[in-house]
Amino acid sequence: MLDGHVLLGWLSSCAFLGLLACAPRPSAAYFGLTGNEPLTILPLTSEMEEAAVKAHYKVCDRLKLEKKQRRMCRRDPGVAETLVEAISMSALECQYQFRFERWNCTLEGRYRASLLKRGFKETAFLYAISSAGLTHAMAKACSAGRMERCTCDEAPDLENREAWQWGGCGDNLKYSNKFVKEFLGRKPNKDLRARVDFHNNLVGMKVIKAGVETTCKCHGVSGSCTVRTCWRQLSPFHEIGKQLKQKYETSLKVGSTTNEATGEGDISPPKKSIPGHSDQIPRTTDLVYIDDSPSFCMMSRYSPGTSGRKCYKDKNCDSICCGRGHNTQSRVVTRPCQCQVRWCCYVECKQCTQREEVYTCKD
Repeated sequence: MLDGHVLLGWLSSCAFLGLLACAPRPSAAYFGLTGNEPLTILPLTSEMEEAAVKAHYKVCDRLKLEKKQRRMCRRDPGVAETLVEAISMSALECQYQFRFERWNCTLEGRYRASLLKRGFKETAFLYAISSAGLTHAMAKACSAGRMERCTCDEAPDLENREAWQWGGCGDNLKYSNKFVKEFLGRKPNKDLRARVDFHNNLVGMKVIKAGVETTCKCHGVSGSCTVRTCWRQLSPFHEIGKQLKQKYETSLKVGSTTNEATGEGDISPPKKSIPGHSDQIPRTTDLVYIDDSPSFCMMSRYSPGTSGRKCYKDKNCDSICCGRGHNTQSRVVTRPCQCQVRWCCYVECKQCTQREEVYTCKD
């Protein structure tokens, strides 16, 4: 079993930075596949195949995974690239969701390492968004044909199957969930922090599952819907990030109790009532944490603080500047404006100059 504190080994070691400092990024064209492209058979020589295997092994090694995770990464060439995509996607979404907050998902070096050692609500979000990112990326990779061990979701359990012909290429959430659960390890029994991290991982996966939608396309004479082609599709990852941010806002502080029947530890409200905290029993869909977060106002081991941070006067300056006030600078900027599409085939814009004010937090 993987230890709870290393469930994010693939995350905490080196890779969960804004744009991946230590893992090579795949090309935009690679991840721009839709799954509808015609297949092209390339005549690969044995030397080319060997080079490809070495390349994806190298990516797995550079991610500094646990032994079991590295083995899973190596067994399918598509896994390494999918992990890289998941890490990048999760980090960017985290930064987007917290762009107006004191903690803006700063994950450089020592800040990341210190944060992941504590059970803050921010850490809870990181575990949830990372497991959601891996689940989402893996399901999409299957339907795009980038994996050897999975393909499109056939969705045999959808209702009203007789009413339409099944088709399209659905995102394979079934395989993705199975892979991610195996990748993250079994549920820990005793250590509270490990159980909290595992719980938050599952919350991320459940948000992905709850967002699955059935998309259909009609076929027939003059657009009639005599036959429908349908497939299951995941929600856009921005929507997943938005839902997890909402769960972060309502996350619950928890403690530990022992189940007398099984002897296993359970997550429960803190034993002592804490002012300002709910004694609500956490649901399986709630994010949970065990340590109160710092203010993130001043530089610390967890963040660089908010000194010099750009803010928006009527939106968040009072909050993120922590009562220190803000500086105002005026600058002249030039931007494209009054753009028009010209036939054929370009966009023509004028250049407009305007003065704008920039606000930054005081030291």
